[in-house]
Amino acid sequence: MRLRLLLAIFAAVWAPPVLGATADKHIVVVVWDGMRPDFVTEQSTPTLWKLAQSGVTFRNNHSVYPSATIVNGTAIITGDYPNRDGILANHVYRGDLDGRKSIDVENAGVVHKADELEAGKYVAVPTIAELLHQRGERTAIATAKTVGLLFDRRADSHGQNIFAGDSISPDSITSIKKSLGAFPPATQPAARDVWTTKALTDFLWRDDVPIFSLLWLSEPDDTQHKTAPGDPAAMTAIKSSDQNLAHILEALDAHHVRSTTDVIVVSDHGFSTIAHEIDLPKILKSAGFDAVTEFAGEAKPGQIMLAGNGGTILFYVIGHDAAITKRLVEFLQQSDFAGVIFTREPMEGTFTLEQARIDNEYAADVVMAFRWNEEKNQFGVPGMIDADWQRAAGRGTHATLSRFDMHNTLVAVGPDFEKGLTSDLPSGNVDLTPTICAILKIEAPSFDGRILAEAMVGNTIVPSGETERLEATKKFSKGTWRQHLTISKAGTTIYLDEGSGALER
Repeated sequence: MRLRLLLAIFAAVWAPPVLGATADKHIVVVVWDGMRPDFVTEQSTPTLWKLAQSGVTFRNNHSVYPSATIVNGTAIITGDYPNRDGILANHVYRGDLDGRKSIDVENAGVVHKADELEAGKYVAVPTIAELLHQRGERTAIATAKTVGLLFDRRADSHGQNIFAGDSISPDSITSIKKSLGAFPPATQPAARDVWTTKALTDFLWRDDVPIFSLLWLSEPDDTQHKTAPGDPAAMTAIKSSDQNLAHILEALDAHHVRSTTDVIVVSDHGFSTIAHEIDLPKILKSAGFDAVTEFAGEAKPGQIMLAGNGGTILFYVIGHDAAITKRLVEFLQQSDFAGVIFTREPMEGTFTLEQARIDNEYAADVVMAFRWNEEKNQFGVPGMIDADWQRAAGRGTHATLSRFDMHNTLVAVGPDFEKGLTSDLPSGNVDLTPTICAILKIEAPSFDGRILAEAMVGNTIVPSGETERLEATKKFSKGTWRQHLTISKAGTTIYLDEGSGALER
């Protein structure tokens, strides 16, 4: 109902350029995984820089928390926050899917099993591809990472979907592999991106460009994880993504559809450098907790399963034991690494999972974002965080509530967007699908995100923006735990800006 009302208001004040029927329109979304907006420069990203000059740059765009790939990929493609779309983190614990350890939420076996258990609703809301297929439209999705499986999980004559060199119907990519060769190994992320880009332009677009396409590039994320933001190798990875974007634009020109195509370049999240590697399993065991990353046998009440997500940890207290949960939270509040703590049930000195939009029946009992600061790394790039045990200090990762993780790149260019505009209004990854639906005149259920009306040609709507700071405290004998969460709003849509906490002595 909310979306229909918004679309009606939007249509009354915004008339799109005359392009003929929506069949004459094309939308291409290009995702640069892990691209920080401060790395978009004329020198580092000449193609994206030039493109941005003819469209809209969103300088206050937001990732969804946890600021990680699979969470944000799903938010981008559904227009909803994790509590509604069902994908709460990259790595979660679900006993019905694997009783021994945490799972990778985009793993093909996990996805197929969950869809069987949940009547096809593992992703609990429709994706943009599914909405278009319902209308009889064709889509093309090519992702260098497995995240693409979540975008279009069904063999459908209207959709072509390649993810990490695979597809739901393997026979459909046989000719691609014959021409491009085998999908490159994980040690060659730039080569994987080139392969995926060519698979889209040379095969999925061979006859024509469908109404909606999505290309997901693995760089600079992969290289920044192995090195750090600003490392020469990471800057080279950024240039490789820029070259793939140039190839996409050339292909649109070759098909003579550039003038009818909206191109949206977005990143899933930002990036930071690890200051300290925190071995939480060891720390919690030393403090007397029965905390594990894999159960030796059947899970026992009171045990704690840890699901590491880089800059965020999910804690599952088996049996939801209130006393153990309280002791865990108080231990974290008195640590030197906790940033913001969220809990399933309201507790003193925490925020609830619902306030972060990460609450549903499968949610953890406690979620903790690590602490961060604005200090610079070895390459002069600001943004240092504590992170889990999976990567060493000095390397890059993300998923905290650092503003360097939560703020990401968004540029939109094409006939439906203003030219040469810079918007400082809050926006977010959840806004892409509502905006695409408005452009393509797709009726859909309500979204958490909003239509980016302020960036559209002929708009007269400029939503108001505001910022709110939340605080939570708890007193201990050795000091006061204090955490904060800054939230931006545009109209009724909320975005998490940043948050942190510490024990003040």
